Formats: sequence, structure tokens, C-alpha cells
Amino acid sequence: MQKLLICTVLLSLLLAGCQQQAATPEATQRSAGMGMRQGAGMSSGMRDRHHASIPEEYASAASNIQPDQASLQRGEELFALHCVTCHGEDGMGTGPAAPGLNPAPAPIARTSQMMGDSYLLWRISEGGVPCETQMPAWKDTLSQDDIWDVVNYVRALGAGTVAAGGGMGGQAAEAQAAQHAEMLANGIEQGIITQAEADTFELVHTALEDYLAENPPATGGMDDHRDTAFSALVAAGTLTQEQVDTFNAVHDRLVESGLME
Repeated sequence: MQKLLICTVLLSLLLAGCQQQAATPEATQRSAGMGMRQGAGMSSGMRDRHHASIPEEYASAASNIQPDQASLQRGEELFALHCVTCHGEDGMGTGPAAPGLNPAPAPIARTSQMMGDSYLLWRISEGGVPCETQMPAWKDTLSQDDIWDVVNYVRALGAGTVAAGGGMGGQAAEAQAAQHAEMLANGIEQGIITQAEADTFELVHTALEDYLAENPPATGGMDDHRDTAFSALVAAGTLTQEQVDTFNAVHDRLVESGLME
């Protein structure tokens, strides 16, 4: 699909589309492109984005495009054309424009697993305008079917069933594992969390992702599905309420510290 040629030709246009700002030391203190920042400053924005209410016109939206091979191929082509420069080929916020953007591009291969169709359609269609990020609004460029193809592709990236460049799956999962390991290590080193809390965070996070993979959300945002999943996991005995409470406390501390975006 000549992705390298497409990305090279469109690099300058995509940089403008991302509204790249001049990089500052604070804006570029990202850990190996993994979507983490050293130091605080972006945590309240992240919290606002996760708690944002979906507008009524999008609230009941659901994809009518099955994630079959044809959709994934279309989604990959659209992702390469419009999204790679900011979000990276692995969908983890590692694109060449990412260091100059504040807030950093979302690791959508991961976050798309925890967000419903309605939330993703809204955020892609309207871009960063509702949440004051630099993502362009795509509703006048992409059809709704195009957006569903992109959603199918980034979810497949996160699930490890496809990989950037048409290779074997799992790259986004490996990137996520590296991101979490470094984030938690930094949290321990800075005295924000303990090793025991980091271990519990990772255990709960794995259970959460496994649950959402088996019970994909249809509507709503990340927080809605996380709370529903935790209730189900505690009821099933997979997790204890104490483990969930520790996860939430660690999550909040990592957000407040700026280590998690």
C-alpha cells in the first residue's frame, strides 16, 4: 500500500493538520514515545476528556461496519493517510509530530479498547475542539463509514490481531506493556506508589482488559466501561474490591503526577 511513500508525501500537510506547536522542554519530556510525561501539568485535561459527556447527536451511535478483512484494510489505509503522523504506526501516540504536541496524542490502540462506538465517533468527528486538544475534526474529511473502518483498525491494533506495516499482530500490546512497565517504574522511583501497589495495578489492569476484550463496549466513554467492568469482575470473584480500590487510587496518583495521560 506504499505506506512509507504516502506518509512521506503527506508529512508536511499532516503536521499542519495536527496544528503542531513549537516543542518545549516540558512538552517533549515523554518517555520513549510511550505517551507518558515526566512531571505534572496535563492530568486535569486527561480527567476532563475521560469524564466528558457525549453530545446527544452521537450518544446512541453504533458501528454498522463489521471488522472484517476488507474493513481492516480500508482502515489501515486511512490511518496511514491521516493518523500516523500524530498517533504513530503502532497507534500508541508515537508519531513524528507527537513530541511537539501538548497534550500528547492519545495511545488510541489501547484506549479504543475501553471506549464505546459513540464516544469514538464523537471524538474523531469533532476532533480536539470539545476537549481543547490539537486533533483536527475529521467529519468533513471522512465519511461515517470511513471512521468506523478506522475504529475497527485501531481496535485490531490494540488487540494484536493486526500490526503496523502488515506484519504479525501484537506490536501495540508490546508497546503498551513497555509503557506500563516504565510508567510504574517511574512511579516507584519517585515515591508516588509502592511496588506492591504497582503489582496490584498491573493485575487489575490485565483483568480489566481481558474483560473488555470479551465484552466490548457499544456506547459511552472509558470511565463508564471501567466501572461496569469492575462491578462484574468483583461480583464474579475475579477481583476483590480492595484490589479495585488500590487500582483506582494508583491511577489517580499517576494522573495527578503527570506520569499517566
